[in-house]
Amino acid sequence: MAATGHVAVIDIGKTNAKVALVDLAELREIDTRKRPNAVRAGPPYPHYDTDGLWAFILYALAEMHRLHGIGAITVTTHGASAALLDADGELAAPVLDYEYQGPEALIQKYDALRPDFAETGSPPLPMGLNLGAQLFWQFETFSEIRERTRTILTYPQYWAYRLTGKAVNEVTSLGCHTDLWRPRANGYSSLVERADWTALMAPVAKAADRLGPILPQIAEAASLDPQTPVYCGIHDSNASLYGHLVTREAPFAVVSTGTWVISMAIGGEVVELDPARDTLINVDARGKAVPSARFMGGREMERMTGGVTPAFGDKEIAAVFEREAMLLPSVETRSGPFQGRVHRWTVDEASLSDGARFVAVSFYLALMAATGLEMTGARGPVLVEGPFADNSAFLAMLAAVTGRPVTAVAGTGTSIGAALLTTNGEVRRSSDEDVWTGKPGMEEYARRWRELTG
Repeated sequence: MAATGHVAVIDIGKTNAKVALVDLAELREIDTRKRPNAVRAGPPYPHYDTDGLWAFILYALAEMHRLHGIGAITVTTHGASAALLDADGELAAPVLDYEYQGPEALIQKYDALRPDFAETGSPPLPMGLNLGAQLFWQFETFSEIRERTRTILTYPQYWAYRLTGKAVNEVTSLGCHTDLWRPRANGYSSLVERADWTALMAPVAKAADRLGPILPQIAEAASLDPQTPVYCGIHDSNASLYGHLVTREAPFAVVSTGTWVISMAIGGEVVELDPARDTLINVDARGKAVPSARFMGGREMERMTGGVTPAFGDKEIAAVFEREAMLLPSVETRSGPFQGRVHRWTVDEASLSDGARFVAVSFYLALMAATGLEMTGARGPVLVEGPFADNSAFLAMLAAVTGRPVTAVAGTGTSIGAALLTTNGEVRRSSDEDVWTGKPGMEEYARRWRELTG
């Protein structure tokens, strides 16, 4: 366990980045600093502001250490990103924004190299959501980038590298729809050899590996103890999963919410995944395959509500039931289980009160998450992490449609889970959990929604 019991977690999501200080004794965040995860337009293509993020990280670490003390540092980030290092260990090119559509220009050529879904558990995805497609497009389009690149690093491990100088890759980021990994064989996919990238891939470490102490110059810049240990780090939805892996018996499922809503089945039924519906195989921190499904639920919530949570209660829920007010898929048409469909309302949206519209959107998100759980063969209790754990309408509908207890897990799943990497699995389960069940009328509403979605 970290010397002070405080772990600083660099937590970079698609929309926002933060540094959270986690108290391991209480399994809660005691300090948090945030900033938007800005995307720069270019050149040479839209990319993340890694310089701005680094300055923010150093500032946040210095402030947290001054106020509370930091005993260890680890990292969790979104997937579908990699850093390319040159011979001097600097970025050979900016880190590409995975929502840029550039990689699609070469998709037919890339498809000739792409391994089958049966090998990788990685479905063909748009934009740069398949990391292999990103790398292929970068190297084919910008020959100078390929010439400069000496090392390919998964994104959480890029930040660990900047802290320690040690370059490694890690399986949870390699195994999240990258086309680069064989989840069941626990090794690089045939794509890596076909594309001649084998020599570029950093050695593979475990998420909980201690990479070493922080670099002296970083310790000085952030006023940290030079012996502060840094741990390898983990893909964000797998960070949410990790704390449950070490405290719960299968079967169970985790719904990790944020920009993406990821449904992950642990010890469920063996099912055949459908890559056309955004199902995939993730890889957990122990290297095991995890059937998963996803959609951009946080982005959809933002689009439909403007990020505002109005007051609502039984009156608004009753109004939604009475009018059978439903939002049907899909708000984000290029991901999720109903790709290609354009969302529609069963009633005039403008006729709904703010509270009723929020309830209907929450029900839609719960039904989308339940669809993902069903497609992955999930069984047992459902654990909801992240922002939607505070949404009572979402939780109750999810419980109703799955017919299983739904637990709202206290705290921010990604940061807490990442902090637990420093404990060698020695962790107690938090008793601060609310268990939800469905309400009258929800099962019939869910049945009708499914009927309309087909």
